Amino acid sequence: MKTLKSIFKKFENAMFAVTFAEAGEFETAKQFMQEEEPPHKKISKKSSGEYVSKIAVNSAVGSN
Repeated sequence: MKTLKSIFKKFENAMFAVTFAEAGEFETAKQFMQEEEPPHKKISKKSSGEYVSKIAVNSAVGSN
């Protein structure tokens, strides 16, 4: 559902940009067409390479 909302939002922004471009407001149109940066995801400390390596080693040792 998030993807569908994202598609509609992009379409809506494109239509706003077209409207402003037709009115000669090219800079405003460009602003509507610029992609917004997605928010950065928080990464837990458990996802660090050292933690993952320990899990892998412990799994390998435990499987013998």
